[in-house]
This record gives sequence, structure tokens and C-alpha cells, in this order.
Amino acid sequence: MKVEEFDKKFDDNEDITAYLDVSKAYRPEQEQKRVNVDFPLWMIHQLDKEAKRLGVPRQSVIKVWVSERLKKAA
Repeated sequence: MKVEEFDKKFDDNEDITAYLDVSKAYRPEQEQKRVNVDFPLWMIHQLDKEAKRLGVPRQSVIKVWVSERLKKAA
């Protein structure tokens, strides 16, 4: 398939997944790296309270909040 035909299918919102080889696909800058952070107990309680309210794990709350802060600072 020529690039122009592929682009047209994409632009026309056609399903192009059959034409892709995603076996080696990756998302740059999205690799995971584990870090350890110590929080005071009162913060853990507040994080757990918010996580319960949202119905998500504590780690998700931390990731979203840190991400929001970093985007705001950029």
C-alpha cells in the first residue's frame, strides 16, 4: 500500500490496524521506572481517602496529581 492510500484511510477514519506491525511499538518517554517516596502518615490517610472517593488505587491519585503539577510548571 502506498503512503497516500494509507493516509487517506486514516483521514477517512477507516480501521488501519490490519496494516500496522505493532510488535515493536513503544511510547517514547513513557517507560516505567520504580521510585520510592516516603510520606508522612497524615498524607497517606488523605491519599487513601481521596483514592477511595474516586474508586482508584492510591498510586493513581499520586500519578495524576504529580502529572498535573508538572504540566502546570512547564
